Amino acid sequence: MNPFTGTPSSWNELVASLPLAHLLQTWEWSQVKSKYGWQPLPFTWQDPSGKPVAAAMVLKRSLPVAGFAKKMCVLYVPKGPCMDWADTDLRQRVLEDLCSFAKRQGAIFIKIDADVLLGTGVPGAPDAVEVEGGQLVRSELEARGWRFSQDQIQFRNTVLIDLAPSQDEMLGRMKQKTRYNIRLAEKKGVKVRGGTVDDLPAMYRMYAETSVRDGFLIREEGYYQTVWREFMKSSPLNGGLQPFTEPLIAEVEGEAVGAVSMFYFAGQAIYLFGMSRESHREKMPNYLLQWEAMRRAKALGCMTYNLWGAPDEFNESDGLWGVFRFKEGLGGVVSRTIGAWDFTPNPFLYKTYTEILPRVMDIMRSRGKAKTKHSIGGV
Repeated sequence: MNPFTGTPSSWNELVASLPLAHLLQTWEWSQVKSKYGWQPLPFTWQDPSGKPVAAAMVLKRSLPVAGFAKKMCVLYVPKGPCMDWADTDLRQRVLEDLCSFAKRQGAIFIKIDADVLLGTGVPGAPDAVEVEGGQLVRSELEARGWRFSQDQIQFRNTVLIDLAPSQDEMLGRMKQKTRYNIRLAEKKGVKVRGGTVDDLPAMYRMYAETSVRDGFLIREEGYYQTVWREFMKSSPLNGGLQPFTEPLIAEVEGEAVGAVSMFYFAGQAIYLFGMSRESHREKMPNYLLQWEAMRRAKALGCMTYNLWGAPDEFNESDGLWGVFRFKEGLGGVVSRTIGAWDFTPNPFLYKTYTEILPRVMDIMRSRGKAKTKHSIGGV
């Protein structure tokens, strides 16, 4: 486990070359998090010939804990480590090093949530497939003392769309109603254009409106401005080795009615943020937005479009069910992963932290919703 000493671009190139490369392991994402209390600590692992075979951008957050002279901390490897998780020797080496590092840092825990596949398709459906390798990784984590985390920061399930087929084939995989709504949006005059930095304030206002309407929490505007501007420094002309973002905005007669914030890295496009207005919803702008996002990602050479999020439990009681049904109609396949796992050197502190955190988060969510409503003129 060696500290990385190269350039930001060489870090991204390294991550992009590894299995399970992910946007949240890029240098740019670490720089965003560094502005919000996290210290980025990039590490690599080499094989005997010196070739890099694994990488982990570890984020460290210091926490003052009453009664302790020394500051506590938590460690997080978002959507990492990036490596071939089927390589047993490498997997054991990386996990052992991360555990040792957490102990040396005096961490309450270290969290990992690489996209190690458990299966595809909705469990119980005829097309569902279970992946033995993912089951083995999960069993090994348990045997090594890792715990399935109560705090699943990222979605552990998502919907992936294969962009390799032709556009006609991609349309053919969609549900009939989805294709109909795409054509309806075109017929009703919905237009989709690329956005610029000048569109970012309006995008946030639209996102805030969406969060209040649909009942989910978002951060303050500065956070999203930081994310968007950090990733907009790059361009699509980098072969997928450097991450970048661009907004796609749906308009009706020049009025913005919806937008998607698209991120691209290592052959994958990710639909990280989506937003819409109440006005003109009957014209189905979100359907055309998704179709144009797929076309744009394919034109840029991406092989996969990640719709970023599916239910933990595939039934109508899950809060993501309605959104999932929309995503399912686009012709993607459910991808189920092992989710986030925590290793704790100090079980007592971990128990205290995990009992207090949910209560603190509930308070923050309540305050956050009220603040968002105020920011867009709500009560």
